[in-house]
Amino acid sequence: QVQLVESGGGLVQAGGSLRLSCAASGRIFSMYAMGWFRQAPGKEREFVAAISRRGESTSYADSVKGRFTISRDNAKNTVSLQMNSLKPEDTAVYYCAADLWGRSSRNPDLYEYWGQGTQVTVSS
Repeated sequence: QVQLVESGGGLVQAGGSLRLSCAASGRIFSMYAMGWFRQAPGKEREFVAAISRRGESTSYADSVKGRFTISRDNAKNTVSLQMNSLKPEDTAVYYCAADLWGRSSRNPDLYEYWGQGTQVTVSS
């Protein structure tokens, strides 16, 4: 089992930046591929970014490519999402998730563990 706690959300103006962090505890962090997802009101949860177990491979949703960067520090059991050039449409609750099977998938159903989420609000 692994516990995930997100932090770093908040209110920011369009064009601004935020850095989300996800702290993991429990089983060996490096065993998990990690992902970030988001869910806006009235919408389904959607993929944002994923990173492989050792961080050598990353993937992004087209909507955030070039603006967001996912990274991880296995020594500190953390995964981060640097978000630049934020847009109002990025407003959502952001969740980090862990996949023991290391698939780095865009499918949220393939992630076994989830954090509680952190709110990101981008004003225009």
